Amino acid sequence: MRRIGRTRAMLVVALVALVAWTGLFGEAALASADPAPTSPSGGSALDHVEEINARQLTMYVYSAAMDKVIPLEVIRPADTSAPRPTLYLLNGAGGGEDTATWQTRTDVVDFFGDKNVNVVNPIGGAYSYYTDWEKPDPVLGLNKWTTFLTQELPPIVDATLGTTGTNAVAGLSMAGTSVLSLAEAAPSVYRAVGAFSGCAETSTQPGQDYVRFVVGFRGGNVDNMWGPPGGPGWVANDPVVNAERLRGVDLYISNGSGLPGPHENLGGPMVNGDLGVLANQVIVGGVIEAGTNQCTQRLAERLDSLGIPATYDFRATGTHSWGYWQDDLHNSWSMIAASIGAR
Repeated sequence: MRRIGRTRAMLVVALVALVAWTGLFGEAALASADPAPTSPSGGSALDHVEEINARQLTMYVYSAAMDKVIPLEVIRPADTSAPRPTLYLLNGAGGGEDTATWQTRTDVVDFFGDKNVNVVNPIGGAYSYYTDWEKPDPVLGLNKWTTFLTQELPPIVDATLGTTGTNAVAGLSMAGTSVLSLAEAAPSVYRAVGAFSGCAETSTQPGQDYVRFVVGFRGGNVDNMWGPPGGPGWVANDPVVNAERLRGVDLYISNGSGLPGPHENLGGPMVNGDLGVLANQVIVGGVIEAGTNQCTQRLAERLDSLGIPATYDFRATGTHSWGYWQDDLHNSWSMIAASIGAR
């Protein structure tokens, strides 16, 4: 018990220290809701599209469940002459409302330059766990992200981009938990999942501590999300407890050990020669990754006990940082592409 308590204390200290490190917890304010577009049915709808270049655009989709417009950063397929599948990429705790997004922190645009898939990165949902909250929160507002990502958004993306209707979803850190929950909520929507450095547990004490900190970091009240910690809402949204619902979904699950690895150097991604950033990545990112590694190992044990196959990448080194999540996306792509029929 003493060791568990010490591990939890170290994780909380590391998360607090992460305030100074904007890799995941940036200081951007939550975006205000845009005016709702008119819709004959009063439901969700495409608001407008902004073209950035021949391969990139920003879609703006009105969510009736949340009564606001959500921007989506989109990368189009290399060849649009035929319908293509879709990969939804979810950001970390900041929801992409800060500087920490797939497009700003990784080579995602170049990586998908020759691939025939639509890549959709929603911007929003900071500190929300991309879930349906039981109540509106005075700080974080109205969050119905499960409804948006499993019911409202996919048909609009399919109609706007002319997709095949076959989807995958991948995410990191906070979203490494969320993507599993989304697949459990709607296994027919997502054929494949990539979960990178997420703590899949939400009903255990360590998992609740992690969720409580992430939501509370911006002043959110977790009681408004799934009810009081320890209640039935936390069990109902625990990907480990509900792992049976992942049967039939192709899974790629990764985590580092927390020990310094190939990206812990002054020339590493986002370090840019800054010793302070490197120290944060080694110390803070190392402790957080060690914590999520414990959760991920227990997820693997649960899946194995149920006979549910998954592709695992448990790295001997690696911290909670973007260089490894870029590697995860690259390494998971062959499995995801085969699952959704992306060529």
